[in-house]
Amino acid sequence: MNAAVLHTFDEPPHFEQFSEPIAEENEVVVHIRAAALKPVDKQMASGSHYAAFRKLPVVCGMDGVGCFDDGTRVFFAAPRAPYGSMAQRAVVLRSRCFLIPDNVDDDIAAAVVNPGLSAWGALVWRAQLTPGETVLILGATGVTGKLAIQTAKLLGAGRVIAAGRNEQVLNTLHDLAADTTSRLDKPGQDLTEAFAREAGDNGFDVVIDYLWGPPTEVLLAAIARKDFNPAKSRVRLVEVGDSAGTTISLPAAVLRSSRLEILGAGSGNAPAIPEIWVEAIRRLMSHVACGALRIDTERVPAW
Repeated sequence: MNAAVLHTFDEPPHFEQFSEPIAEENEVVVHIRAAALKPVDKQMASGSHYAAFRKLPVVCGMDGVGCFDDGTRVFFAAPRAPYGSMAQRAVVLRSRCFLIPDNVDDDIAAAVVNPGLSAWGALVWRAQLTPGETVLILGATGVTGKLAIQTAKLLGAGRVIAAGRNEQVLNTLHDLAADTTSRLDKPGQDLTEAFAREAGDNGFDVVIDYLWGPPTEVLLAAIARKDFNPAKSRVRLVEVGDSAGTTISLPAAVLRSSRLEILGAGSGNAPAIPEIWVEAIRRLMSHVACGALRIDTERVPAW
């Protein structure tokens, strides 16, 4: 079968023939119709992800959309190595295959689940967002950031502030229900003051951070108190990505003067109960099917 095969982390994957997958117990062969190219796929192929492939060669792709032999159309995740989703076929545990509504196209279904679940998990599983709370999204102009805006509103957030570095995209985020947008390309002190203004007297309840690095350091400076008064509410900062830097400097005073809680959202703290994932994907697909969640895609022929 045709596949995108990775032989070394020093070179891009090659288009070539790869052995056919054979299903074992509790597995199924999926005939692939679409696979999304996501940041995690690039990180896995470069060897930079913390869960990078241990053995090569391997077919790239973490998930996708395909059908069973009987034509049943599904989204699937985590094919058994060395098989990946960027091929004609893959082998997957049947429990990691999820039905797709008829009115959701292949490319939309393939593209939305990974970032959509990332946004859902950060807001629901980690931040435990409650209706009426104020949410700041750092890195709101990316695919997952856009879905986080929409998801926060669907969950009842009272106010969503979208912060990003792409001014052109920022100008479109009101259409996705962002209440306010904020540019992150301001000088440090100006950005600190902008964060402080957006926080207001009540502060941020939840911060979903796809950037880390310098923007997060500026935010922390903005929420640190300069008096002995107790903070009014918790600030749950959920670290999801690190596109602006892999490390930060965290002054001790920030932790002592605020009710800051720093959490991570990733595979290591995701739910271990399959039924939770099934319900999350069902809700996600339902929101996509009715138009409550939107994602832009660009279709590229595989071969």
